[in-house]
Amino acid sequence: MTEGPREPSKPPTTEAASRGQRTGHSTGDRTVETIAAAVARHVRRLRSARNWSLDELAGRSGVSKGMVVQIEAARTNPSVGTLSRIAEAFGVSITDLLEAPPAPEITVFPTDRQPVLWAGEHGGSGRLLGGVSRPGNVELWDWILEPGEGHTSTGHAPHTREILHIVSGVVTVTMDGTDHQVRRGETVTFLADRPHGYRNDGPDSARITMVVVMPLEEHDRRRS
Repeated sequence: MTEGPREPSKPPTTEAASRGQRTGHSTGDRTVETIAAAVARHVRRLRSARNWSLDELAGRSGVSKGMVVQIEAARTNPSVGTLSRIAEAFGVSITDLLEAPPAPEITVFPTDRQPVLWAGEHGGSGRLLGGVSRPGNVELWDWILEPGEGHTSTGHAPHTREILHIVSGVVTVTMDGTDHQVRRGETVTFLADRPHGYRNDGPDSARITMVVVMPLEEHDRRRS
């Protein structure tokens, strides 16, 4: 998942904050600064556990070393695309960059711990509802696309799959340059390790429940 358009009038998300909306706002009960600090802490922990240098993480993730330094210092709020690349490099889910590893029996993600990680220019949003990292990396998302909004991705780690259920509206899913219209009540699944995207070309809001299933192994983009 890569960067998409932002909504300046909504409470800032990790992406929106990178455009200057930092203080005095929150996503639920989590401020932008709280999210940035959590990401910084967990990226440092995961990198140290692997004895990786900053250059190594930058190379594996395809994220610049300068950006990695900023992230680990909690001086920036990375886009959902950047978070995805770093998580894939470690072989974990984005949830693992935001939360401590959950207990294996049961984990509740209250609404104030479901951050908005993408904001559309017309009021849409992409909210990470929760995720697990064992026995596989799985993320659950709630997406709202307002008319005219869309989101594109250059592709995730090999063998990643996405499952989209259209709760309302009509969503155009693009794979390999081909558009597929998916209507309310329908579900589509596809390999997400290649460029893809989804957009709302209709007159009404569209809502998507999305599941992202990723391989457990670490991903090195230098070998892609």
